[in-house]
Amino acid sequence: MPSDTKKFFENLSGAGKCIAVLTSGGDAQGMNAAVRAVVRMGIYVGAKVYFIHEGYQGMVDGGDNIKEATWESVSSMLQVGGTVIGSARCKEFRTHEGRLKAAHNLVQRSITNLCVIGGDGSLTGANLFREEWSGLLTELLQQGLIDEEAVQKNSTLHIVGMVGSIDNDFCGTDMTIGTDSALHRIIEVVDAITTTAQSHQRTFVLEVMGRHCGYLAMVSALACGADWVFIPEMPPEDGWEDSMCQKLSESRSRGSRLNIIIVAEGAIDRQGQPITSDFVKDLVVRRLGFDTRVTILGHVQRGGTPSAFDRILASRMGVEAVLALLEASANTPACVVSLVGNQAVRLPLMECVQMVSVCAAETEDIVFLSITAALRHPQSSFNVAVLNVGAPAAGMNAAVRSAVRVGIAEGHKMFAVSDGFEGFYKGQIKEIKWGDVGGWTGQGGSLLGTKRTLPGKHLEKIAEQIRIHNINALLVIGGFEALESLLQLYEARADYEDFCIPICMLPATISNNVPGTDLSIGADTSLNAIVETCDRIKQSASGTKRRVFIIETMGGYCGYLATVGGLAAGADTVYIYEEAFDIRDLQANVEHLTQKMKTSIQRGLVLRNENCNENFTTDFIYQLYSEEGRGVFDCRKNILGHMQQGGAPSPFDRNFGTKVAAKAMQWITRTLKDSYKGGKVTAHLKRSLSRAAVVRHLEFPRGAGFLCFKASNTSNITSEAVRDEQLIDFKSKLQLEEYNQQTAM
Repeated sequence: MPSDTKKFFENLSGAGKCIAVLTSGGDAQGMNAAVRAVVRMGIYVGAKVYFIHEGYQGMVDGGDNIKEATWESVSSMLQVGGTVIGSARCKEFRTHEGRLKAAHNLVQRSITNLCVIGGDGSLTGANLFREEWSGLLTELLQQGLIDEEAVQKNSTLHIVGMVGSIDNDFCGTDMTIGTDSALHRIIEVVDAITTTAQSHQRTFVLEVMGRHCGYLAMVSALACGADWVFIPEMPPEDGWEDSMCQKLSESRSRGSRLNIIIVAEGAIDRQGQPITSDFVKDLVVRRLGFDTRVTILGHVQRGGTPSAFDRILASRMGVEAVLALLEASANTPACVVSLVGNQAVRLPLMECVQMVSVCAAETEDIVFLSITAALRHPQSSFNVAVLNVGAPAAGMNAAVRSAVRVGIAEGHKMFAVSDGFEGFYKGQIKEIKWGDVGGWTGQGGSLLGTKRTLPGKHLEKIAEQIRIHNINALLVIGGFEALESLLQLYEARADYEDFCIPICMLPATISNNVPGTDLSIGADTSLNAIVETCDRIKQSASGTKRRVFIIETMGGYCGYLATVGGLAAGADTVYIYEEAFDIRDLQANVEHLTQKMKTSIQRGLVLRNENCNENFTTDFIYQLYSEEGRGVFDCRKNILGHMQQGGAPSPFDRNFGTKVAAKAMQWITRTLKDSYKGGKVTAHLKRSLSRAAVVRHLEFPRGAGFLCFKASNTSNITSEAVRDEQLIDFKSKLQLEEYNQQTAM
């Protein structure tokens, strides 16, 4: 932990404060991670923390429903779905008498800080409770249930909310707790259905949750490459039946053996009439005669283990919620902890509740699902090549598919380059059509092929291939090698005019080590692989007891996977390159685990980044722990290796890859039009690029773009900042020269 952050937490004090946490309304995966974070952060700062079991019903009933929490009581909660403290819809709390009982139960325990995890109804009820608090205390005093001292001591009730809802239907936050896990359940079903649908040439209509919000339907449609989707926010135009059947028929005529249609449970037409899955099925059978089946996912979407994203999101929100309660004053309004970009922020609760949740920013993406979009753009004379560079990352294929189809929709001729820049200089370039990328979204690895070869030694041959195929723009998808490749091409522009074309890079690496972006394509999938493995390892230790596991993760010189994976898996210690450690730290960690074995939590989990220290290797740490823990605990080690690069991409990576690739193609189209003069494309001018939501373009000089994911809306990072400050600092910090030598082997 950085020293300034450590000092900040050390200066926090919750002494004398009592915090209660409850879950209310529908359950959502990740709620337990939020509860765990509130409890442990509260205890860390010296506050008393209480569970309120069964939501508001438990608050009204009191008694054993309100219990003090301990550090150990939230152990092993991270990987459990639902909510272990229970959730219930309480009619009694909606009455004044019910809230009076709840207030009495809280005052008896001196609880004046309440953390509520639920939907907008639960948070609205909490805010009403806060507004009535003074009046409720006065009534309790008049009835003789509490004394004047209790009124003075508990005069103010502080409320902080966290949104737990799989529908992602709360305004003010980009993602709610549980949404990503629900998408995992949907995509797991779609991937399984796809195989049987292909076997029998069937059409499947899938109904997903979302009575008033179509987020799950829309994003799952993007993530699985569905043919059609219905959402409440965007009723289809009149005559949609003809358009949909035509689209399905054209898809089959191009050789597709299946069709997927996603229907949100609240989908309606322009007249407000429901569009049900059965209606869609009957329509397809009647019009086209396709063998069509309906699958209603139902509460499967609420169940199962929370994803890595939801665990981290909920944990960060839980910590922020406790900080908000500690900093609250008598006049502080109730707030809700939200995710904006990649940051946990506090927003006024009732302002968010009162806003109408509209997914207009996302509905634009629906155009990617329809082939008819290609008919809306005139044919251009531009050729755009796309290639993958560096190590494979799950989600690369989704990005390629999106780039190809959006490029064709923009009127370009798209070319695929096999095996990165090695294939480029060898001439492994061919035109790629709309149908060639069908089914790519759910495929792991890199179907185009990817190599770590940099272009520096083959510039003349690459320039020749650009001339041969008349390439007007490049889209490079990859990690740090891709960034280095762009810099080499830029530096070669003085000698090769062929490189003076728009070039855009999408960060795609499981290591998430590309400077200038918060997230990279592939990192989420890798995190889920790490977390799933850690869950299984921890489960195995629950039987043997007194066992510590040393797990090595990938990431090169970047500790992102180890750090975030450790947070999501509940690790005791994480060793990374960015934070130096010595033998004294190792000894302190062994002593911590020794003390831990004396509690009811008799297991340990240690994550080590593969390059965290050249001397303190995984074997060294394993042997040290084994020797120092002799007689107290035994050790096992596990090197996860390339399993972190494999597997089908997660819903997040599919959606992220699809959207950023589309943004990249839009940037390329604009830059091509601006750079086309005198019958040729010459990207020499330095341009400022506009932001779209949290996805921003960072431009290198002379028409080279870098598309990245940024958390804040601060000013655009200049090309000099990326090249001179971030990149050079990254080189020195991570010893890039040694890194390049190792990766070139």
